[in-house]
Amino acid sequence: MAETCNHDCGSCGTTCGQDTRKKDFHEAPNELSTIRHVIAVVSGKGGVGKSLVTGLMAVAMSRKGKHTGILDADITGPSIPKMFGTKGEVRGNQAGAYPVRTADGIEVVSMNLLLENSTDPVVWRGPIISGVVKQFWHDFIWEDIDYLFVDMPPGTGDVPLTVMQSIKLDGIIIVTSPQELVSMIVEKAVKMAEGMKVPILGLVENMSYFECPDCGKRHEIFGHSHIEEIAKSYGLDVLARIPIEPQLAAKCDAGQIETVADTHMQDAVQKLLDREEKAAD
Repeated sequence: MAETCNHDCGSCGTTCGQDTRKKDFHEAPNELSTIRHVIAVVSGKGGVGKSLVTGLMAVAMSRKGKHTGILDADITGPSIPKMFGTKGEVRGNQAGAYPVRTADGIEVVSMNLLLENSTDPVVWRGPIISGVVKQFWHDFIWEDIDYLFVDMPPGTGDVPLTVMQSIKLDGIIIVTSPQELVSMIVEKAVKMAEGMKVPILGLVENMSYFECPDCGKRHEIFGHSHIEEIAKSYGLDVLARIPIEPQLAAKCDAGQIETVADTHMQDAVQKLLDREEKAAD
Protein backbone atom coordinates (compact mmCIF):
# COMPACT_ATOMS: atom_id res chain seq x y z
CA MET A 1 0.00 0.00 0.00
CA ALA A 2 1.36 3.42 -0.95
CA GLU A 3 1.80 6.11 1.68
CA THR A 4 -0.83 8.30 -0.02
CA CYS A 5 -3.30 5.43 -0.52
CA ASN A 6 -6.30 5.06 1.81
CA HIS A 7 -7.72 1.79 0.51
CA ASP A 8 -6.78 -1.80 -0.37
CA CYS A 9 -4.90 -1.44 -3.66
CA GLY A 10 -5.12 -5.17 -4.34
CA SER A 11 -8.91 -5.04 -4.47
CA CYS A 12 -9.24 -2.06 -6.82
CA GLY A 13 -6.82 -3.09 -9.56
CA THR A 14 -4.90 0.19 -9.51
CA THR A 15 -1.12 0.56 -9.35
CA CYS A 16 -0.99 3.16 -6.59
CA GLY A 17 0.29 0.55 -4.16
CA GLN A 18 3.30 -0.37 -6.26
CA ASP A 19 6.70 0.90 -5.14
CA THR A 20 8.16 2.39 -8.31
CA ARG A 21 11.40 3.48 -6.68
CA LYS A 22 14.52 1.91 -8.17
CA LYS A 23 15.96 -0.78 -5.95
CA ASP A 24 19.62 -0.64 -4.95
CA PHE A 25 21.14 -4.07 -5.52
CA HIS A 26 24.60 -3.10 -4.24
CA GLU A 27 25.83 -5.53 -1.60
CA ALA A 28 27.85 -4.53 1.44
CA PRO A 29 31.36 -5.92 1.78
CA ASN A 30 32.39 -7.92 4.82
CA GLU A 31 31.65 -5.95 7.98
CA LEU A 32 35.36 -6.00 8.82
CA SER A 33 36.39 -4.63 5.42
CA THR A 34 37.42 -1.03 4.77
CA ILE A 35 37.48 -0.20 1.05
CA ARG A 36 37.66 3.45 0.01
CA HIS A 37 37.59 3.21 -3.79
CA VAL A 38 36.64 0.42 -6.21
CA ILE A 39 37.74 0.59 -9.85
CA ALA A 40 36.79 -2.07 -12.41
CA VAL A 41 38.91 -2.79 -15.48
CA VAL A 42 36.80 -3.99 -18.40
CA SER A 43 37.02 -4.88 -22.07
CA GLY A 44 34.43 -5.65 -24.71
CA LYS A 45 36.43 -8.68 -25.89
CA GLY A 46 39.15 -10.97 -24.65
CA GLY A 47 42.85 -10.84 -25.41
CA VAL A 48 43.39 -7.09 -25.18
CA GLY A 49 45.37 -7.05 -21.93
CA LYS A 50 42.75 -6.30 -19.32
CA SER A 51 44.54 -8.27 -16.59
CA LEU A 52 47.83 -6.62 -17.50
CA VAL A 53 46.28 -3.17 -17.07
CA THR A 54 44.72 -4.24 -13.75
CA GLY A 55 48.09 -5.43 -12.47
CA LEU A 56 49.95 -2.33 -13.68
CA MET A 57 47.33 -0.03 -12.12
CA ALA A 58 47.65 -1.80 -8.78
CA VAL A 59 51.46 -1.60 -8.91
CA ALA A 60 51.49 2.07 -9.94
CA MET A 61 49.00 3.01 -7.22
CA SER A 62 50.95 1.03 -4.62
CA ARG A 63 54.07 2.99 -5.55
CA LYS A 64 52.12 6.15 -4.70
CA GLY A 65 51.85 4.88 -1.15
CA LYS A 66 48.27 3.60 -1.42
CA HIS A 67 47.25 0.22 -0.04
CA THR A 68 45.84 -1.59 -3.05
CA GLY A 69 44.00 -4.83 -3.70
CA ILE A 70 42.91 -6.89 -6.71
CA LEU A 71 39.66 -8.83 -6.86
CA ASP A 72 40.14 -11.21 -9.79
CA ALA A 73 36.60 -11.57 -11.14
CA ASP A 74 37.78 -13.45 -14.22
CA ILE A 75 36.92 -16.77 -12.59
CA THR A 76 37.44 -19.04 -15.61
CA GLY A 77 40.61 -17.30 -16.81
CA PRO A 78 42.43 -16.00 -13.73
CA SER A 79 45.93 -14.71 -14.49
CA ILE A 80 46.61 -12.23 -11.69
CA PRO A 81 48.38 -14.69 -9.30
CA LYS A 82 50.71 -15.84 -12.10
CA MET A 83 51.54 -12.22 -12.96
CA PHE A 84 52.45 -11.40 -9.36
CA GLY A 85 54.06 -14.73 -8.50
CA THR A 86 51.50 -15.05 -5.71
CA LYS A 87 51.06 -18.43 -4.05
CA GLY A 88 49.97 -19.79 -0.71
CA GLU A 89 46.81 -20.93 0.98
CA VAL A 90 43.95 -18.59 1.69
CA ARG A 91 43.49 -18.36 5.45
CA GLY A 92 40.38 -17.41 7.32
CA ASN A 93 38.18 -17.76 10.37
CA GLN A 94 34.52 -17.46 11.27
CA ALA A 95 34.54 -13.75 10.40
CA GLY A 96 35.77 -14.34 6.87
CA ALA A 97 38.76 -15.18 4.68
CA TYR A 98 41.81 -13.02 4.00
CA PRO A 99 43.38 -12.11 0.63
CA VAL A 100 46.87 -13.36 -0.18
CA ARG A 101 49.51 -10.63 -0.08
CA THR A 102 52.06 -10.09 -2.87
CA ALA A 103 55.75 -9.33 -2.33
CA ASP A 104 55.05 -5.58 -2.20
CA GLY A 105 51.90 -5.86 -0.09
CA ILE A 106 49.12 -5.84 -2.70
CA GLU A 107 46.14 -7.90 -1.52
CA VAL A 108 44.89 -10.47 -4.06
CA VAL A 109 41.86 -12.74 -4.23
CA SER A 110 41.64 -15.05 -7.22
CA MET A 111 40.12 -18.40 -8.11
CA ASN A 112 43.59 -19.74 -8.85
CA LEU A 113 44.50 -19.29 -5.18
CA LEU A 114 41.66 -21.62 -4.22
CA LEU A 115 42.32 -24.45 -6.69
CA GLU A 116 44.42 -27.48 -5.81
CA ASN A 117 46.26 -27.06 -9.12
CA SER A 118 46.44 -23.71 -10.91
CA THR A 119 45.89 -25.46 -14.26
CA ASP A 120 42.60 -27.05 -13.19
CA PRO A 121 39.74 -25.70 -15.34
CA VAL A 122 36.73 -24.04 -13.74
CA VAL A 123 33.80 -25.62 -15.55
CA TRP A 124 30.87 -23.74 -14.04
CA ARG A 125 27.81 -22.01 -15.41
CA GLY A 126 27.23 -18.27 -15.20
CA PRO A 127 25.10 -18.10 -12.04
CA ILE A 128 27.64 -20.10 -10.01
CA ILE A 129 30.51 -17.95 -11.26
CA SER A 130 28.57 -14.81 -10.38
CA GLY A 131 27.99 -16.21 -6.89
CA VAL A 132 31.72 -16.76 -6.41
CA VAL A 133 32.45 -13.14 -7.38
CA LYS A 134 29.99 -11.99 -4.72
CA GLN A 135 31.76 -14.20 -2.20
CA PHE A 136 35.08 -12.59 -3.09
CA TRP A 137 33.42 -9.29 -2.22
CA HIS A 138 31.59 -10.00 1.03
CA ASP A 139 33.21 -13.19 2.41
CA PHE A 140 36.77 -11.85 2.25
CA ILE A 141 38.09 -9.26 4.69
CA TRP A 142 39.66 -6.41 2.74
CA GLU A 143 41.56 -4.55 5.46
CA ASP A 144 42.25 -0.84 5.02
CA ILE A 145 42.22 -0.85 1.20
CA ASP A 146 42.61 2.53 -0.50
CA TYR A 147 42.01 1.23 -4.03
CA LEU A 148 40.50 -2.12 -4.95
CA PHE A 149 40.88 -2.98 -8.64
CA VAL A 150 38.44 -5.51 -10.09
CA ASP A 151 39.76 -7.52 -13.02
CA MET A 152 36.59 -8.23 -14.97
CA PRO A 153 36.04 -11.07 -17.44
CA PRO A 154 35.73 -9.94 -21.06
CA GLY A 155 32.40 -9.04 -22.63
CA THR A 156 29.09 -7.87 -21.25
CA GLY A 157 27.68 -11.11 -19.82
CA ASP A 158 26.66 -12.46 -16.42
CA VAL A 159 29.74 -11.65 -14.37
CA PRO A 160 30.32 -8.05 -15.54
CA LEU A 161 26.62 -7.43 -14.96
CA THR A 162 26.82 -9.00 -11.49
CA VAL A 163 29.82 -6.87 -10.54
CA MET A 164 28.21 -3.63 -11.70
CA GLN A 165 24.96 -4.46 -9.92
CA SER A 166 26.44 -5.89 -6.72
CA ILE A 167 29.50 -3.73 -6.09
CA LYS A 168 29.32 0.03 -5.87
CA LEU A 169 32.00 1.10 -8.34
CA ASP A 170 33.71 4.47 -8.36
CA GLY A 171 34.40 4.02 -12.06
CA ILE A 172 35.63 1.75 -14.82
CA ILE A 173 38.63 1.75 -17.11
CA ILE A 174 38.04 0.36 -20.61
CA VAL A 175 40.96 -1.50 -22.21
CA THR A 176 41.30 -1.53 -26.00
CA SER A 177 43.77 -2.45 -28.73
CA PRO A 178 44.58 -0.72 -32.05
CA GLN A 179 42.56 -3.00 -34.36
CA GLU A 180 39.71 -1.61 -36.45
CA LEU A 181 37.13 -3.57 -34.44
CA VAL A 182 37.95 -1.49 -31.39
CA SER A 183 35.33 1.19 -32.02
CA MET A 184 32.52 -1.35 -31.87
CA ILE A 185 34.02 -3.10 -28.83
CA VAL A 186 34.44 0.18 -26.95
CA GLU A 187 30.88 1.17 -27.76
CA LYS A 188 29.55 -2.04 -26.21
CA ALA A 189 31.47 -1.40 -22.99
CA VAL A 190 30.45 2.27 -22.93
CA LYS A 191 26.76 1.47 -23.40
CA MET A 192 26.84 -1.17 -20.66
CA ALA A 193 28.50 1.25 -18.23
CA GLU A 194 26.05 4.00 -19.08
CA GLY A 195 23.13 1.62 -18.66
CA MET A 196 24.40 0.65 -15.21
CA LYS A 197 25.12 4.31 -14.27
CA VAL A 198 28.82 3.61 -13.68
CA PRO A 199 31.28 6.45 -14.44
CA ILE A 200 33.85 5.78 -17.18
CA LEU A 201 37.29 7.03 -16.17
CA GLY A 202 38.83 6.66 -19.61
CA LEU A 203 40.48 4.36 -22.15
CA VAL A 204 43.76 2.46 -22.08
CA GLU A 205 45.18 1.18 -25.36
CA ASN A 206 47.36 -1.92 -25.03
CA MET A 207 49.79 -3.18 -27.71
CA SER A 208 49.71 0.35 -29.03
CA TYR A 209 53.11 0.33 -30.73
CA PHE A 210 56.57 -1.23 -30.68
CA GLU A 211 59.61 0.98 -30.15
CA CYS A 212 62.75 -0.32 -31.81
CA PRO A 213 65.52 -0.60 -29.20
CA ASP A 214 68.17 0.18 -31.84
CA CYS A 215 66.80 3.24 -33.66
CA GLY A 216 64.01 4.36 -31.32
CA LYS A 217 61.45 4.44 -34.13
CA ARG A 218 57.88 3.49 -33.27
CA HIS A 219 56.17 0.81 -35.33
CA GLU A 220 52.40 0.28 -35.15
CA ILE A 221 52.38 -3.50 -35.44
CA PHE A 222 48.61 -3.88 -35.20
CA GLY A 223 47.77 -0.92 -37.43
CA HIS A 224 47.33 2.78 -36.95
CA SER A 225 45.87 3.74 -33.59
CA HIS A 226 42.42 5.32 -33.58
CA ILE A 227 42.27 5.72 -29.82
CA GLU A 228 42.24 9.52 -29.85
CA GLU A 229 39.32 9.69 -32.31
CA ILE A 230 37.39 7.01 -30.44
CA ALA A 231 37.92 8.73 -27.11
CA LYS A 232 36.83 12.07 -28.55
CA SER A 233 33.67 10.57 -30.06
CA TYR A 234 32.57 9.34 -26.61
CA GLY A 235 33.90 12.30 -24.65
CA LEU A 236 36.46 10.15 -22.84
CA ASP A 237 40.09 10.58 -21.82
CA VAL A 238 42.97 8.46 -23.08
CA LEU A 239 44.63 7.35 -19.85
CA ALA A 240 47.55 5.42 -21.33
CA ARG A 241 49.02 3.82 -24.44
CA ILE A 242 50.99 0.70 -23.50
CA PRO A 243 53.66 -0.36 -26.01
CA ILE A 244 54.58 -3.90 -26.95
CA GLU A 245 57.48 -4.63 -24.60
CA PRO A 246 59.04 -8.11 -24.59
CA GLN A 247 60.67 -7.35 -21.25
CA LEU A 248 57.32 -6.46 -19.66
CA ALA A 249 55.80 -9.69 -20.97
CA ALA A 250 58.75 -11.68 -19.64
CA LYS A 251 58.41 -10.15 -16.15
CA CYS A 252 54.69 -10.96 -16.07
CA ASP A 253 55.38 -14.55 -17.13
CA ALA A 254 58.00 -14.80 -14.38
CA GLY A 255 55.61 -13.41 -11.73
CA GLN A 256 57.61 -10.21 -11.38
CA ILE A 257 55.21 -7.48 -12.51
CA GLU A 258 56.01 -5.53 -9.33
CA THR A 259 59.59 -5.08 -10.55
CA VAL A 260 58.80 -3.35 -13.87
CA ALA A 261 60.53 -0.01 -14.21
CA ASP A 262 57.73 1.75 -16.11
CA THR A 263 54.09 0.84 -15.49
CA HIS A 264 52.83 3.31 -18.14
CA MET A 265 49.93 4.02 -15.75
CA GLN A 266 51.22 7.20 -14.13
CA ASP A 267 48.66 9.47 -15.81
CA ALA A 268 45.79 7.07 -15.07
CA VAL A 269 46.79 6.84 -11.40
CA GLN A 270 47.18 10.60 -11.15
CA LYS A 271 43.66 11.08 -12.49
CA LEU A 272 42.30 8.84 -9.74
CA LEU A 273 44.28 10.68 -7.09
CA ASP A 274 43.10 14.04 -8.42
CA ARG A 275 39.49 12.84 -8.23
CA GLU A 276 40.08 11.68 -4.66
CA GLU A 277 41.55 15.05 -3.68
CA LYS A 278 38.74 16.96 -5.38
CA ALA A 279 36.09 14.87 -3.62
CA ALA A 280 37.77 15.54 -0.27
CA ASP A 281 37.62 19.35 -0.73
